[in-house]
Formats: sequence, structure tokens, C-alpha cells
Amino acid sequence: MWLIIVSLAAAIATAIWYIKDGVSKLSFLSLVLWGTTIMIFVDHTMGYLSEGGEFIEMTPNAILLGMVLVIIAIILWELMLIFEDPKGKIKVSLRKN
Repeated sequence: MWLIIVSLAAAIATAIWYIKDGVSKLSFLSLVLWGTTIMIFVDHTMGYLSEGGEFIEMTPNAILLGMVLVIIAIILWELMLIFEDPKGKIKVSLRKN
């Protein structure tokens, strides 16, 4: 299930980036999510080929893991926005103090 959740998040982030991207750097978020999707797909494929069983887990833990991965990707994206400060708002607020 976490493969589906992260893939959906990657597709949504990419669509929003393609339609409208100002200085929000959604390309970074899209790349992080697509990279995660590829890693999860390879993990599932290797596990399925070596051990068999289910390719997509439908357990509550798998759903929670998918949500946690998306939250971590969003946190990384927000940290990148804070450090790069593409709109210059943090620099302006620091100058006022």
C-alpha cells in the first residue's frame, strides 16, 4: 500500500508542478517522491521475486508507512524552502529585527 500512496503523491506533486510552479520549488518535491517510488518499487519487486507472497501489502502498518514517507518528503521540501528562501521573506524579516 505504501507504493500506491507514495506514487499517488508523486503524481499529484508532478501535476501541480507542471501546471503552476512559481517559486515553490515543487520540482524538488516531485523528484524526492519519484525517487522514493522507484526505491519502493524495486524493494517490492525484489522481495516478491525472492520470497513470493503479496506484491502490495494492504495492512494498517503499510498504510501508516506510506503516510509517514509522504510527510517526511514534505518536511524535506519545506526545509529546502526555508534554507533557500526563494521569495526572500526570511531575509526581510531578519533585517527588520
